[in-house]
Amino acid sequence: MIFLIKKKHAIIALVVVVLILVGIFALVFINNNSDKGVFNANNLSSKPIQQGNTDSNYIAFTCNVDWGNEVIPEILETLKQKGVKITFFVTGRWVKEFPDIFQLIVDEGHEIGSHGYQHLDYATLSLDKNIEQIQKSEDVIKNITGEKPTLFAPPSGSYNEHTLTAADKLGYKTILWTIDTIDWRQGSTKEVIVDRVLNKPNHNGAIVLMHPMPATAKALPVLIDEFKQKGLEVGRVSDIVK
Repeated sequence: MIFLIKKKHAIIALVVVVLILVGIFALVFINNNSDKGVFNANNLSSKPIQQGNTDSNYIAFTCNVDWGNEVIPEILETLKQKGVKITFFVTGRWVKEFPDIFQLIVDEGHEIGSHGYQHLDYATLSLDKNIEQIQKSEDVIKNITGEKPTLFAPPSGSYNEHTLTAADKLGYKTILWTIDTIDWRQGSTKEVIVDRVLNKPNHNGAIVLMHPMPATAKALPVLIDEFKQKGLEVGRVSDIVK
């Protein structure tokens, strides 16, 4: 009986030792492989940016372009008259199809960011597909500007861990927004857009999202003047994330 008890205790002790060793091995393996193909937000330099420096005297305006060609010249003329440079996030597909209009934006000295190659739901894409879309857009943009963009705005603000990892690997900051004009929605008139933007708090260092819509083109000069009266300069994303 004593022999059986001692044997039972020995077996239990052996099992405990084995479990401890397995646990130690698992911890070592995880630590050594935590950044190898596994999403680790702490290791990403391109975490989504929704607002820049709140001590800044700038507010950034961004225009996401995948359509709206007929409105872009009016927007560019307003920006030129007001002496304002903003950030245009363009899809590679659009740039490839309308290089002349894109060249107008570039010639005016506006900041160029990537909106991916196609206007897809990036939250549903694999890491390889996210990389493919961002890289393909970069190639098209760089072919015209001669410069690599460093800012990336996922279409519709949709992203997953693969999107962030892909942007990080390719040297991009992922940009979202602070204030959405929702200018694509039916009923978004000039007055509605102006109120929608001005009634939001925290304008310092904010990122305002807009699109090349007719009502937005009409609201743009009003917004620029209003912010100047408030002591804020309308500028680019790079002006608020320094």
